[in-house]
Amino acid sequence: MLTDTVLKNLKPKDAPYKVTDRDGMYVTVSTAGTVTFRYDYRINSRRETLTIGRYGPGGLSLARAREKCIDAKRAVSKGQSPGAGKAARETALVGSQNLPGIYRRVVRGCPDGRQHAVDAQEHP
Repeated sequence: MLTDTVLKNLKPKDAPYKVTDRDGMYVTVSTAGTVTFRYDYRINSRRETLTIGRYGPGGLSLARAREKCIDAKRAVSKGQSPGAGKAARETALVGSQNLPGIYRRVVRGCPDGRQHAVDAQEHP
């Protein structure tokens, strides 16, 4: 089982490696030394992996990562994929923040050459 002391003392190796915790959660340690919490689960007879987040300053604590893992286990027990929910939220966030950029690409790429009511230059 992981502790904060164990996490702080994890050192990078020549290849990424895993260290298990509990409840199906584990951390991967990259060759650069990044420690990332993950959770493996099965849904609809498929194995999936949820990346919970990074450990360290500006990242997640061990306690918070375990809470997120328990939330993910609840979702799996209800037949929901926690990874799919996370991906949908991230896509919605990125899409809403990049709407002007998407608009410019659509307007500039319009093959019919018609004028549009709003010029792409007006929306940087």
